[in-house]
Amino acid sequence: QWVYNILEKKAETDRIVHENPDPSNGFVLVPDLKWNQNQLDDLYLVAVVHCRDIKSLRDLTAEHLPLLRNVLQEGKEAIAKRFGVPGSQLRIYLHYQPSYYHLHVHFTALGYDAPGSSVERAHLLADVIDNLAGDSTFYQKRALTFPLRADEPLFKKFQEAGKV
Repeated sequence: QWVYNILEKKAETDRIVHENPDPSNGFVLVPDLKWNQNQLDDLYLVAVVHCRDIKSLRDLTAEHLPLLRNVLQEGKEAIAKRFGVPGSQLRIYLHYQPSYYHLHVHFTALGYDAPGSSVERAHLLADVIDNLAGDSTFYQKRALTFPLRADEPLFKKFQEAGKV
């Protein structure tokens, strides 16, 4: 609901750093709740796409390249303009598995060891774009390794299925 409240301007409108209102290729860029915005060392923003039918990395195809390129380019420009942090100093990635199933992209300071920014869970947006440009169904076919905590419901499902 938090995501939809942001997209529908019912919440956090004062926190919006940038918005591209296009329903297909647009997004809203907001500071992540984990970032107190008092310093740039742990800069952390999230771009939430307007399109509601993209749940995760698995749903992405070459059709979504204009959206992904917009998020990458406009997100970097907005952060440089607002916070003075150049794109070369950002880590821009998607989680798989995500914490919520509505496509969103994380922007963190390169030097910040953000939760979930490790290689097992984070997929760099530039790499995602390159992979989809080369193969439209890359993420439907590829095996994606991801970590799970023992207390997560998905882990329990894997246990019940005898996969762990």
